[in-house]
Amino acid sequence: MALPLQKPIEHEVPVELKPQVRTEAEADTVQHTSHRGEGMKHIKKYHKMELSTDEGGLLIEGPVSSEHLATLEFHEGLNAFRPARKQKDALVEIAKLPEGRIIIARKDDLVVGYVTFLHPDPMESWSDFEMEDLIELGAIEIAAPYRNQGVSKALLKVAFMDPFMENYIVFTTEYYWHWDLKGTGLDIWEYRKVMEKMMGSAGLKWEATDDPEICAHPANCLMVRIGKNVPMESVQKFDRLRMRHRYMY
Repeated sequence: MALPLQKPIEHEVPVELKPQVRTEAEADTVQHTSHRGEGMKHIKKYHKMELSTDEGGLLIEGPVSSEHLATLEFHEGLNAFRPARKQKDALVEIAKLPEGRIIIARKDDLVVGYVTFLHPDPMESWSDFEMEDLIELGAIEIAAPYRNQGVSKALLKVAFMDPFMENYIVFTTEYYWHWDLKGTGLDIWEYRKVMEKMMGSAGLKWEATDDPEICAHPANCLMVRIGKNVPMESVQKFDRLRMRHRYMY
């Protein structure tokens, strides 16, 4: 992964969601060719929605271009991985990747939350088959004043508004030692329940795996969403990735 795996999670409460999808004439559709294999055409179509919070209205939008992202400021509280300015630079680089997707929550020109999608890091075993249609939900972070107000769910909602996401297997790896237990006041299992509910809102489901890091603690887990257009060949490849020892004999 390009980003550390720590993923601050928020409690969810009912809020007013106002979906706004651009008309076809207004929609920004970008097509990229991947550097992997023969080249999958990664098509990104911009969507947006408004979200009401105690801090005022937010615009949830994406995938955003690296150029657009570079013009925005990052809330100083977006520092779970590195200082906000450097985190912005990291996300700008992800947005430049053919498959890279950044969905943001912003108040005017201030980014207060984001979620990232990209191919798994080449150093990780999840990238062993160099699958074009496998992307990782790599990080999700919300600035403290905007937590507990449904921002995470809204980010995921906008991310999966793009019909091209049905061409991907999307996965996320969750490790309890990266969870913000102290900040939320939750115990391990309460936190996992909140996390599963949030990820489940976008269709990600728990999947069995024999990955050593995930198996190191029963609270750790693998969550996966298989798009409607993913071929069986890719599903079988991913099954071999998540259950390696089963296929060793």
